[in-house]
Amino acid sequence: MASKQEVTSIRNGLKKRIGSQVVVRANTGRKRIVEKNGVLEQTYPNVFVVLINDSVETPSRRMSFSYVDVLTKTVELEICPDRSTA
Repeated sequence: MASKQEVTSIRNGLKKRIGSQVVVRANTGRKRIVEKNGVLEQTYPNVFVVLINDSVETPSRRMSFSYVDVLTKTVELEICPDRSTA
């Protein structure tokens, strides 16, 4: 069972990264993994929201994920390095 401290640690870490480019890999079951690029838009008490940038033709959409999913590795989140410092 996930401890409250671990979930709080994940939430606080993501809260500091709002506005950062991220890559999200979500295991949707039956060996199907979805990978999306986007921007970490907002954090809430139980979920965080990523604004997905699929392509130029399609409008942006939002996907929400649970902190517990990150803890159990159902969702992997990779924070991209800032380009402004490079």
